[in-house]
Amino acid sequence: MYRRPLQSAVRQLLNASASRSVLGKVIEQDVCQSRALVACRITADACFPNHSQCRALHSTSELRTVKETPQTTDEEVGAFTKLIEAMGFTGPLKYNKWKIKIAALRMYTCCVERINYDEFFEKCSLPDTLNSWFLVAQLHVWMCLVRMRQEGRAGKYMCRYIVHSMWEDVEQRSKIMGIDAIQRKESMKVMTETFYAALFGYDEGILSDDCVLAAALWRNMFNRQCEDPRQLEMMVEYVRKQMQFIDALDGEDLLLTGEVKWRPLVEENAQSILKVPTPTYNDAGL
Repeated sequence: MYRRPLQSAVRQLLNASASRSVLGKVIEQDVCQSRALVACRITADACFPNHSQCRALHSTSELRTVKETPQTTDEEVGAFTKLIEAMGFTGPLKYNKWKIKIAALRMYTCCVERINYDEFFEKCSLPDTLNSWFLVAQLHVWMCLVRMRQEGRAGKYMCRYIVHSMWEDVEQRSKIMGIDAIQRKESMKVMTETFYAALFGYDEGILSDDCVLAAALWRNMFNRQCEDPRQLEMMVEYVRKQMQFIDALDGEDLLLTGEVKWRPLVEENAQSILKVPTPTYNDAGL
């Protein structure tokens, strides 16, 4: 077992040296071809001084650099943490777990109490029912999950309790509405399938163009019953600007406070990015 790290290091060293040699040969070939083309151009100018002007030849020996989007690196965890997480438990996190749970509950509360559901029902022509409320709520919960998955293991742990808080709230609301246990169980099953199908659809839409995102909104939020394309356009614009706004929030503040503010559904200048206020919290992270 102790030989494997040494063998892998030797392989990486050989691969790196081989790639450098191949890159050097490619650069030399490009330089030789550029010099040959310049020589041919000079010869053509000397032999045919009155020929028509062609596009200027540009040659350089510099390699092009590609600006890549910075991506979050996975946290380095020890063997013991990997073992207990493979068994289904959660290892030590960056912040205290109970603080993350409280922040998750607060973030879900922001998805419920800071959204004007009546405006969504009116603008999107949705009926005022528990299912319509759930469709709007799951859209905002999904946006929070997308943001928190970028915060490593602590963010994924927080996502778990955001979803847990959502299902607890849905069950309590169904009990208050007087839905019997059998029907409530069937409704929860349908909502669960709808929720996870919506997650896949919204993930595909946010990574693709507006057509794919509009199709995901039409299938999930509008339940395939949208006859006005302006409503889809409004929701696509809302999701795009909302995700851009949430991405500007500080990750550590979200893990400690869970405070999320939402932009209006309809606004005049949707392209502007509002300045995000810095949340305040005490030493205990509350």
